[in-house]
Amino acid sequence: MTLPSFRNLHRKGDPFILANAWDAGSAKMLQALGAQAIGTSSAAHAFTLGRPDMGSVTRDEALAHAQDLRAAVSLPISGDFENGFGDAPETCAETVRLSHEAGLSGISIEDTALPGTAPYDSALAVERIRAAACAARSLPDDFVLVARADGVMNGHYDTQEAITRIQAFEAAGADCVYVPLPPDMEALTRICASVSVPVNALVAGPYTTQSRAAFAAAGVARLSLGSALARATHRVIRDAAREMFGEGTFGPLRQSVSGDEIDTLLNT
Repeated sequence: MTLPSFRNLHRKGDPFILANAWDAGSAKMLQALGAQAIGTSSAAHAFTLGRPDMGSVTRDEALAHAQDLRAAVSLPISGDFENGFGDAPETCAETVRLSHEAGLSGISIEDTALPGTAPYDSALAVERIRAAACAARSLPDDFVLVARADGVMNGHYDTQEAITRIQAFEAAGADCVYVPLPPDMEALTRICASVSVPVNALVAGPYTTQSRAAFAAAGVARLSLGSALARATHRVIRDAAREMFGEGTFGPLRQSVSGDEIDTLLNT
C-alpha cells in the first residue's frame, strides 16, 4: 500500500496526529503503534540532554537528532526547529536547506526571539517566513513549512494579532500555520477559518480534554503533541522517584509495560 505524502496528510477537518518523539526508541514505538508521521520536540530533545527548554539546543544538535529519528523509522519526520536557530531571514532559509539535507519532510519556525519569550516585530517575522518559504520551494523534494505564532501562548499578544500574523505568514508562502494554545476552542475555530492553509493545533494543557472529533469540527488539519508525551513520561519518573526515595515503596513501577511488549514494538 502506498502511503500518502506528508503534505497530503494535512486535511482540514480530518486531522492526523504528528507524534512527537524524543529518541529512536520512542519514535519506533510510536510508528509501531500507528503513527503516520513523527515530529521532533525541541523541549523533549533538550530534556534528553539534561537541559531546559527554550533555545538550549543548537541547530547542529537538532539536525543530528532529527537524523537519528529519520534513521529509526520509515515515516515522514518534521522538525520542531524553534525560531529557525537565528534572527535573520537568511538563517531561516539556511535551516530549511539543511533540514532537507537531513532527510526531513518539513519543519516549523516560530516568531519568538529566543532565548526570551517576546515575539519578533511583525514585519521581521513575516520576512523570516518568506525567506524560509522561498528556500523550501527551491528544494528538489516537497517540503512542508509551518509558520508558528507563539505570542498567545507566551502572553505577548492576543488571538486577533495571531490571526493577523498567520494570514501574513500564509501570504508569505507558509504551507501550514500554528497558534499554540489559544484561549479556547472558539478561538481555535476562528483561527482555522481565518486562513486557507492547514492549521496545526497543540494537544497539551487544557486541550488534552478535547477529542480528535472536536478538533476536526474546529477545522484543524494536524495535531501535534509538543513535549506533552515526554512530560507524561517524566511525570512517571518523578512520581516513582518520590515514592521510592520518600516512602521507600515502589507502587508506580507496578504499572510498567513488559519488556516483551516493548521488544515486540521495537522490532515491528
